[in-house]
Amino acid sequence: MFPSIPPVTQILIIANVAVFLLETVAGGPMFQLFALWPLSSGFLPWQVVTYGFLHGGLTHLLLNMFALYMFGGEIERVVGQRRYLTYYFVCVLSAAIAQLLVTAVLAAPPYPTVGASGGVFGLLLAFAMYFPNRRVLLIIPPIPMPAWLFVTLFGILELYFGVTGTQAGVAHFAHLGGMVGGYLMIRHWRGRPPFGGRRY
Repeated sequence: MFPSIPPVTQILIIANVAVFLLETVAGGPMFQLFALWPLSSGFLPWQVVTYGFLHGGLTHLLLNMFALYMFGGEIERVVGQRRYLTYYFVCVLSAAIAQLLVTAVLAAPPYPTVGASGGVFGLLLAFAMYFPNRRVLLIIPPIPMPAWLFVTLFGILELYFGVTGTQAGVAHFAHLGGMVGGYLMIRHWRGRPPFGGRRY
């Protein structure tokens, strides 16, 4: 039996599905306006948020929504609705910034970045920080491991794929940017360097 979906996670899933349905009707113009384009080619300020609601196909959408359901609901229950929503969009924004910086430095051919993965990778990072010893079962291979190890390995793989150019067309540095943004946000909440503030 699936656990109930907390309200903000539910709204995010519904919003992503609704936008995907709009994509199937509007197609190209939506990607041109709302996907994240490089600074030198079609970039518009709102794209640092809107790209996180577009997806490059049904499989892309389903994978991200499954991860949002699995990990987002847990984090929402821990930190509360307002902090959870703030955290999610900080991760989406930090992922966008990382992607823009990398594409500017590498001067790669212009192509749009889409997907909720930046936010999702931030949620993975939060899950590992709040539930480090919770067991996570991989699908391939089916090996259970603690959340901290699962997310660490995932991060290392993303860095390797990004540096080597493996899996071209996947925004690996955006994924890492989402994790970095999430890590800094949680440190801020906990009053850890380089931030101060109230512990959480």
